[in-house]
Amino acid sequence: MNILETFRTGLEAVVTHRLRSSLTVLGIMIGITAVILTVGLGEGAQQQVSSDISALGSNLLTISPGSTTSSSGIRGGFGSASTLTAGDATALASKTVAPDIGAVAPTTSESETLVAGTTNWTTTVVGTNPSWLTVRGRSMTEGRFIAGHDLTTRADVVVLGSTTAEELFGVRDSIGQPVTVNGVTMTVIGVLNTVGSSGSSGSSTTADQDDQAIVPITTASTQLFGGTSRNTVGDILVQASSSSTLSAANQEATAELDSLHQITTPTDADFTITPETSLLSTATSVDKTLTVLLGGIAGISLLVGGIGVMNIMLVSVTERIREIGLRKALGATPRVIRRQFLVEASVLGLIGGVLGAGLGVLGARILPHFISDPITISLVATVGAIVVAIGIGVVFGVYPAGRAARLAPIDALRSE
Repeated sequence: MNILETFRTGLEAVVTHRLRSSLTVLGIMIGITAVILTVGLGEGAQQQVSSDISALGSNLLTISPGSTTSSSGIRGGFGSASTLTAGDATALASKTVAPDIGAVAPTTSESETLVAGTTNWTTTVVGTNPSWLTVRGRSMTEGRFIAGHDLTTRADVVVLGSTTAEELFGVRDSIGQPVTVNGVTMTVIGVLNTVGSSGSSGSSTTADQDDQAIVPITTASTQLFGGTSRNTVGDILVQASSSSTLSAANQEATAELDSLHQITTPTDADFTITPETSLLSTATSVDKTLTVLLGGIAGISLLVGGIGVMNIMLVSVTERIREIGLRKALGATPRVIRRQFLVEASVLGLIGGVLGAGLGVLGARILPHFISDPITISLVATVGAIVVAIGIGVVFGVYPAGRAARLAPIDALRSE
């Protein structure tokens, strides 16, 4: 029996037992679909995180204040102290001091209630300077951003995120409209572009980057937030001149702040500098771990499907003992018998793999409409899933095929 005849015979055996074959294929199909979707979810999450952080600026440094220690010895976390000042930001912006720093944006923020007519909305109010727009990689949908003269005159102006503008004014044009913040009436001069959720804005982390209000930092410190020290800032956002100078900018910022704060030992530093790339590395690591975990769970489905192939093939061998004996009596070698059953197992794996890959791709197109996470499907992963499915059929078909090949012709012919 040649190879072509072997394939024909194996395919006929699969078609003859449609129900049994369908159930076997179903197990493999579910396993392959699960693997494709879970891996796709993991890869999609990694790309989403990378995109979100890249939008913040791959050459961005965030300088946060140090921690506080109470009279009872209880230490607060990083950022709990007020060790950064507007003077620090001004010094870092000097090209003489830090030639590799492109832009500096000090920020200070508080949660405040904005009132527009009869409508109110609580959001994060961020006080900063004109460089914030560049450092954050944002743009304007309409109007303008705060300018240098707004800082000098402590102007009562505000720039709204798209979500904030919608909550306060609905479909109405918000430019030129008055908004009251902590008793101060301010004029809306612009609306930021839409960038979506996650990530940090200013000095605090928020779930929606489009839900915030930006005001001149001089206005925020003197009229809105106040406090014992009106010169302190929450964070200082530093943008390196390019991605290649990020390390140099980090060193320059560290050296200048050490000098300004009279820090002689690195462990005594009252500030921390965090590159956005470290956030990307951490988030990607978490996503990879989850992908491996979910992939392992989906792999169990494949294992169950493989056991189903073995079970069906063993049943097939038992039902076709007389057929096997007759083939051997007519001259079929154990190798031919083994090959025939391996072909049947491979066909089951191939059909299950193709259907599973198709269902996985279809699910990747449909599911993002119902969940917030993207699903990334690659051609390599899809083809690899089909190859794995065929491999499962072959591996789990080896034992039943070997058992069929070892049957003695006389014993097989005697079987009822």
